[in-house]
Amino acid sequence: MKIITKNIVFVLLLSLALVSCRDEQKTEEEKSEVERMMEDPDNKVEVKDGGDKIKIETPEGDEIKIKKDDGEYKKKVDRADGSETKIKVDDGEVKVKTDN
Repeated sequence: MKIITKNIVFVLLLSLALVSCRDEQKTEEEKSEVERMMEDPDNKVEVKDGGDKIKIETPEGDEIKIKKDDGEYKKKVDRADGSETKIKVDDGEVKVKTDN
């Protein structure tokens, strides 16, 4: 009886360890565009205010700025070709502005 109980406990612990390890790793598909850009070694990344402000510069000359405040999210993309896109999310309201 002790052997059966030990085997059951061992199997439960092993399955728990496998499940918890699986959830920690994100696949490439699950990562957001910003996460992929931040992990790219060619990009220059600056993070300020505990992650509330992120600035990413690509080798092509593009610059992405992301800012999070209380209930507000702003993303500004300045492309090397001179075009600019601004996205602002404020309490569920999304505003997009594009300049060429």
